[in-house]
Amino acid sequence: MPSEPPVVATTDDAVVRAAIAGDRKAFETLYRRHADRVYGAVLRLAAFDHARAEDLTQEAFVRAWQKLDGFRFESAFGTWVYRLAVNVALMSIRARNADPVSIMDDDHLPDIMSTDNPVRAVERDELEKAIAALPPRARAVLVLHDVEGWKHEEISIELGMAVGSSKAQLHRARGLLRRVLGDTP
Repeated sequence: MPSEPPVVATTDDAVVRAAIAGDRKAFETLYRRHADRVYGAVLRLAAFDHARAEDLTQEAFVRAWQKLDGFRFESAFGTWVYRLAVNVALMSIRARNADPVSIMDDDHLPDIMSTDNPVRAVERDELEKAIAALPPRARAVLVLHDVEGWKHEEISIELGMAVGSSKAQLHRARGLLRRVLGDTP
């Protein structure tokens, strides 16, 4: 009995339905469409550790494959897999004893940007290093709010903190970035 050709679909919903039906090529299509965004989010949460971000991206898509039959089409697949990836990254951070909701004193921040010249252009790699050096809680809130566009209410639910704490951590993270990057508040 000849096998049927894979479903050719252009929308994510159609591709998801094909993947749920067992079409591995359809899931590969979903991976190719969404892996870059997922990787970008987990890269920032993983303090720009590229190897760790790659592992977390793969883990997120493995979990997506395992949970795909539970996808209810209430949101876009990209939103669903992105949220799943953020959860995978946050669970990994917690499991490695780098709880994103733990507090680190400013005095214990690594001095990654020491320089005699307080005035300099902020380049991308400098910014990435500065974000990576933030305490995990402040970094998580900054990335989720300023980079990924989450609301404080969503962050508070995801990280198990009060909305006011999320706002305070964002303010703290921005201040620490200004300090590390040489700006005076």
